[in-house]
This record gives sequence, structure tokens and C-alpha cells, in this order.
Amino acid sequence: MVLNLPRRSFPSFSDLLKHFKPLKSLLIVHGFSKNNLLLGQFLKSCFNLGAPNLALSAFHKIQNPNLLFQNLMLKGLCNHGLYEDLLSVYLKCRVLNCPSDDFTFPLVIKACSALGAFGIGKQIHCIVLRKGYERNVVIMTSLIDFYAKNAATRIARKLIDGISEPDLVAWNALLSGYCFNGLDKEALGVFMEIQGMYIKPNVSTLASIIPVCTRLEYSALGRSLHGFAVKCGYFLDDFLLPAFISMYKSEVDLSSARKLFDFAVERDVSVWNAMINGYMRNERVFEGFEMFREMLRANVRPNSVTFVCTIPSFENNFNIWYGGSLHGCVIKHGLGNQVSVLTALVSMYAKLGEINLAEFLFNQITNKMLLSWNAMISGYVNNGLWIESLVAFQEMHLEGFSPDAVSIVSILSACSNLGGILLGKSAHAFVVRRSFETNINVSNALLGFYSDCCLHSTSFKLFQRMADKNTVSWNTLISGYLHSGQEEKANMILHQMQKEGEKLDSVSLLSILSSYTESKNFRQGTMLHGYAIKTGCDSDVSLTNALISMYCNCGEIDAGTSLFDLMPQRSVVSWNSLMTAFRHYNLSNNVLNLFGQMIKEDQRPNQVSLLNLCPVCHTLSQGKSIHAFALRTGMIEETTVLTSLIFMYARFGKIDLCLSLFQKGRRGHISLWNAIMSVHVDTKNAQRAVAFFRELLQICLEPDKITILSLISACILVNSLHLADSVMAYVIHKGFDKVVVVTNALIDLHARCGNIVDARLLFDCLLEKDAVSWSVMINGYKLHGDARGAIEIFSRMQLSGVSPDAITYLSLLSACSHAGFVEKGQRVFNYMVENGVSPRTEHYACMVDLLGRTGHLHEAYDIVSRLPYKPSVGMLESLLGSCKIYGDVELGERIFQMLSEMYPQNSKSYVMLHNIYAAAGKWADANRVRSNIERRLLRKHPGFSLLVGD
Repeated sequence: MVLNLPRRSFPSFSDLLKHFKPLKSLLIVHGFSKNNLLLGQFLKSCFNLGAPNLALSAFHKIQNPNLLFQNLMLKGLCNHGLYEDLLSVYLKCRVLNCPSDDFTFPLVIKACSALGAFGIGKQIHCIVLRKGYERNVVIMTSLIDFYAKNAATRIARKLIDGISEPDLVAWNALLSGYCFNGLDKEALGVFMEIQGMYIKPNVSTLASIIPVCTRLEYSALGRSLHGFAVKCGYFLDDFLLPAFISMYKSEVDLSSARKLFDFAVERDVSVWNAMINGYMRNERVFEGFEMFREMLRANVRPNSVTFVCTIPSFENNFNIWYGGSLHGCVIKHGLGNQVSVLTALVSMYAKLGEINLAEFLFNQITNKMLLSWNAMISGYVNNGLWIESLVAFQEMHLEGFSPDAVSIVSILSACSNLGGILLGKSAHAFVVRRSFETNINVSNALLGFYSDCCLHSTSFKLFQRMADKNTVSWNTLISGYLHSGQEEKANMILHQMQKEGEKLDSVSLLSILSSYTESKNFRQGTMLHGYAIKTGCDSDVSLTNALISMYCNCGEIDAGTSLFDLMPQRSVVSWNSLMTAFRHYNLSNNVLNLFGQMIKEDQRPNQVSLLNLCPVCHTLSQGKSIHAFALRTGMIEETTVLTSLIFMYARFGKIDLCLSLFQKGRRGHISLWNAIMSVHVDTKNAQRAVAFFRELLQICLEPDKITILSLISACILVNSLHLADSVMAYVIHKGFDKVVVVTNALIDLHARCGNIVDARLLFDCLLEKDAVSWSVMINGYKLHGDARGAIEIFSRMQLSGVSPDAITYLSLLSACSHAGFVEKGQRVFNYMVENGVSPRTEHYACMVDLLGRTGHLHEAYDIVSRLPYKPSVGMLESLLGSCKIYGDVELGERIFQMLSEMYPQNSKSYVMLHNIYAAAGKWADANRVRSNIERRLLRKHPGFSLLVGD
């Protein structure tokens, strides 16, 4: 038979294949298929020409295949990676009683290993034992590889222990299996055994053990193996070069990896991938991206691994335009249908906030895997779409995918944000049922869920039951207690953490430092600062910012400033932290100077910077400059900046500019309405504030408690009982009466509007009363001149266990003063001092007024003379007036002397002294004072009357 081939020297494979199909037909028609030699040659040629389907078609025509044909087919299919077809051929031969030999079994076992066909592999193992091949090293090595790759490493270990003298190939199979299953310590042990037997490692050995050194951070061993590879001539092997680059990439300095990369003569895609991944994992994203661009310029075609390494870096370091360009590159290189690449793109788009694009790509994945579902669920969670994440989780479950630890962590986050306690507990039950409790990430997520839902006792019990804890576990527990205001428990957990030898990290320190806001925390704060320096955490900019805030909050503003000055690098948060501290201590010039320094050092301010600047402007021109900067940078769009500017203009009386800014703002933000209402309340334009409240109701905008407090303040100014009743009805309707601060304001409103009965009813109905509640009620009785009622409320306050503050004592002393209750007033004052409340000028003024009104002039003077600071004009004038009433000329002269020395231009004191002399009949002295007034050119302020004549 002659084939009419085209007349050319080297026919192409496609041309040859065209003629092989009719050749197969001729073999079958003319019976040549019974010729074993000719048929065998035909099958070999089919595999050599890349036409395994043609070989399979011909093989299936053979009625009784022999061992030769079977092994020939198995080898060809194995070389082409057609493992499913390989098992199909083998099973057919088994049915037709075709025998197997030591050449057959390794090929079949390899197919079972590749397909994960554990059941069939075990059956093959039984056949091997039954046929007596258990001493064949090649077959046993194949079985070791099969069991090791299918997570049955114990069986693999038993098999190798059963071989009298295992060769390097067998050891490599076990070593590779341990690495494949993440058993790095066991893999390292096998490598030590190989060395102990003086077997020289080869490329396969090194390719397995080097990634182990990388993961375990055994850099010294890795460098030794690098030296061994150079010595043995393995250095430039295609498998080892990416592994060595990956080993060096785990270190902070990537220079060694880059030298290896530059030394490579031929760089295939795996070498480029290793280098790109090294940059990305060390967060040197822009260098990694530039390496990716160099790869494209070198005409090296990227594969799916390249994009899976590169795409995640776009999530936090680039915008949507760069992400879209990379997506285009994926499509250009024909990888747009790869599941791993599509999954990475779904995650990227979700983290860039483009959740609709992420959904679109996710729906394009026909053969979704668990990783794809996790990416979509996590995307929903990151974008605040909690309900959608739960729906996706349910769909994943219905599709037959079993959730893993990553799925559970995402769902617990959704439950936390939804406040879904029952949902979270259901997830916890699922965790227990699937034995996920041993996964520390899941346990930490459960801790976070229970802490977020304020179930701290459950969270603590779970923490105690955890067999393994890491720093995240401790930090989660500490953070939970801090967020619920339980600083003491958080500090106890921190001390326990140190006792158990757990190293504090920057997160631990940041969490606990944020709770140190008083001078009493200064010592603990300095200790943590020392710990940070000792452990090297002080180089963290975020931690240094937290330390600056801690020092300033504890009143040590000089320490905070010194720490700021010593910072080698500052972020915008560093500047804002110190500016906030200066503003808190009313150091307005320092704030302005610091802002000027910030601009000089080319640090771009953000909206927090402007929020610190607006309240400290000295002049209107400064405020307008900030306004201009906000317009130029686009920060004016931020509602917080806009409201701060409104308050700034209000300080300078520019209400028209406040209204102009309000008109330009986003009307849907309640904080904007709160600002404009507050401005009108502060400027005593209560009617306009109430009008704004009506307007926000007309556009169906829901007020918050700040709105209600401004409305109540406006009602106090209007002093209308009818309006007060209307406001209270609205407050009850909307449920704001359950907010203590709102009810306190309502009590004050009714008391000031003359309805002390309703004020007392509101007070009595309060389930939880704070110090303000008691103070407001006491002040209400004071306003109504009911000192006994004020004292009665104070007595109940003491019994309730709520500690009175300075304002409470002031209201009570004022009530005693107006009622003339000397003994009770003195008792209250002494009680205040005994309980650690330092009296202020107002408290002393009340006592002086009380004693003066009741004729205890010398006791009042004794208080004035022993004051720790300069007495006020009002205090001295009050006592001087009492001297006139009780005719104490001598004391009046002393008080006048004090007044004239401190306030020489105060004409009122001269007039009062004149009246004292006149009342006592000392006309000569009275005339002398009058002459003195005229000589000093002092003017008596004219009086005026509110009564208008007819």
C-alpha cells in the first residue's frame, strides 16, 4: 500500500493526520488490524503525532487486546495527561482478562493519583499485593506518591518503611506528598532522614524542600541548600530557580531574589511569576507591577498564575481604571475564562467598590468553585451588603458547596453588622457540627461576633475554651471590652495576656492606648510606650500617633509634642492628632502655627485638619481662607466640613453666610439641619430654629436626638408651655423619650416654662437617671424658689448612688441662698468638699450671697479673704450690698477697699459705699465719696425702666 503524500521534504503533522484516518480504515477493512506489529506501530505513530483520539478509536476496535497493546495505550495516554481515558482503557482490559505487569501498575496508579480516584487506587493496591508485586520498588514508589497526594500520608509512610532499601525516588515521593498536604515539619524530617542515609538529594528533592524552608522561615537552611545547588550544578535548573527566588522573597530585602532573577539566562513564565509574587507579598506593589510590564515587553506570555499574583495588588493600591486595564490584558491573553483568574477579578472589583461588575463576572463563571463563592460573599460583606452576602451563602449551600472556614468568617462578619444574634448562633452551631472550632480564624471570628453583639460573657467563655490562641484572639477580646466601655476588664485581659507570654503587637497597643484618656492613665501609657520601644513597635507611625493622642489626653501635651517632633516620618493623622490636642486645650495659636508648618512640609491637610482649624480662627479673613481651601480641594462636599464652616461663620455673626452654606449642602444629611438650628438657637432666634424643624419634617427627613435637643432649647427661649407640650408629644411619638439626655432636656423645658409638676412627673418616670437628670430637677425647684424640693431631690440622689457633680452642687447652693437656708447651705458646701469636688468661683459666690443675705457678714468676708484666687466683682458687690442692708459700715469700707484696688474704674462700688454712709447717717463721709466720684470723673451707669408711660 502506497500513500500519495504531497511532494515536499517535511510534511506537517496536520497533513500526516489527514492520511492517518483513511489508513486506520484500510487497516480495519483489509484485516491488517490483526497484525500486531503493524497495529502497534500505528498506535505509536498516533501518539507521536498528537492524535490520541485516533489511537483510542483504533484500540476500541480490538476485540481481545494483549498486554503489549494495553501498556502501549496506557503509556501514550499518560504522556498526554489523559488520565480518565487511561483508567477507561485499563478497566476494559481488566474485563477482557488482559493481564497486567510491573509496567502497567505505575501508569494506572499515576492516573488514580492525578484524578484523586482514591477508591480505584486502593483496589489497584490490593491487586498489586495479590499479584505479589509488593517488593517492586517502582510500583511501591507509585503507591507512596498516590497515598501521599491523596492526604493518606500515614499509609504512604508505612509503605516506605516496608521497603528494605528505598531509593531517592521513593523518598522524593513521600517528601512531595508531605509538602503537598502542608505538613512542613514532617517534610523537613524526611529530608533529614535522606541526609542521614547519605543519599545525595537531586533537583526534585530540592524543589520540594526549598518551599518548606520558605514557609517555616528557615533562611539559614535555605541558603545552605542554595549553596549545595550551586555546587552540584543544579543552580540554573528551571524548577529550582523560581523556588530560590520565592525563598528570598519572604525576606524583607529582595535584593538576593533580584540578583538570582537577573543572573538567569533564560527566564520562563514561572521565573517571572516568582519575582512578581515576591514584590507583591512584600507590599512593594509598584515594583511588582513594573516587573509585570517588563515581562510583557520581553514577550513572555503571562499565564493564570501571573494574573492571580498580580490582580490582588490592585485592590488597595490602584483605582478602577487600572483594574479595568488589567482585566483587558487578561482577555487579550485568552485567560478570560479561567476560573482562578475570574475569581481574582471578582474579588478585585468588589474591593474597589464596583460590586455590580463583580456580580456580572461571577455570573459568567460556569464552573464555579468554592473560592469563587467566597470571593463574592466577601465582596458583599466588604461593601456593606449584609443581606446579599447571606443570600449568596444560602445559594452556595444549595449548589452543593460545603462552606469552609473563609465562608464562615465572612458570614459571621455579616451577622455582626446586622446584629443578627440568632443567625450568628446558627453559624456557631454549623461550626461545631463541621468541627471548625480548631480553625483559629473561625474561633477569632466567633469571638468578634459575640463581642460586637455585646455578649461579652459568651465571648469570654469561648475564649477560655479555645485550645489555641493567637494575638488576634487576645486583641479581639480586649477590643470588645473597650468598645463597650469596660476599660478595667480590657486592662485585666491585657495583663493576663502578658502573664501568659503572648507578645503584644501594634494592634494590642493601639486598642488599649485609645482608652487612656485621663491623667490617671498616664503611668500605664508610659509603660506601654516603653514596651513599644523595647519590641520595636515604636517605628509604626499609627502607634506613634496613638501615643501622641494618649499623652495629650492625659494632660501631658509637652510629651506629645516632643514625640511628634522626634518622628522621622509623619502621616496626616500625626499632624491632626497634635492639632486636636491643641484645640482641646484652647491653644488656638498653636493650632494655627502647626497648620502653617504642615503646609510648609508639603503635607496635604484632610477634612479632619479643617475641622480643627475652623473653631480656632481669630478673624473672619482666616475663616474665609479655610473656606476657600475647602472649595479648592473639594472638601466642601463633606457635610462635616460644611457644618464646621457654618459654626465658624456664626461665631463672627455672619448668619447670612451660614444660610448660604446651608442652601448649598446636601439636604438629606440631618447633621446639616442640626447645625443651622443650633446656630439660630445660639443667636436667640428661636422662632427661625423651630421653622427649620418644620421644614425638615416636610421633606420627610428623620430627626436624631441632636435635632430634638436643639428644638427643646429653642422652646426654652420661646418660653411657651403650649409649644413645650407639642414637642413632648412628638418626642414620645418618635420614641425619643427613652433617650435619657432628651428626657433631661424636657424636664428642664417644663421647669423653665413654669410647669414644675410635669417636670417632676417626667423625672419620676425616668427608669435610669444620670447625674444630669438629678441636677436638672434640682435646678427646676431652684427656679421655682422651692429649696425644700431641691434638698429632697438631693437626698434621694445620694441614696441612689449617683455622685453629684459641680453643677448639681451649684444649683443646690443657689436654691439654699434664695431661701436663706444657712445651715443646710453650709452642710451642702462641706459635703461637696469632702467628696472631692473642688469649689469653683460660682460655688463661693453662692455661699457669700447666702451668708450675706442672712446677716452672717463676717463669715462671708472670711470666705472672700481666704479665696485661692482673685474674687469676682459680683461676689464683692453682693457682700457690699449686704453691708448696706445690715448697716455694717466698717466691713463695707474693707470690701470697698478691695474693690477699688482690683477694679479702680468701677463706679458702682463708690455709689454703694455712698449709700452705706448715707444709711448710717454719716453724711460727711457720704459727701466725701461723692466728691471722689466727681474728681475721678467716674460715671454712674444710668438706670432704665421697662414701663412705658401713656
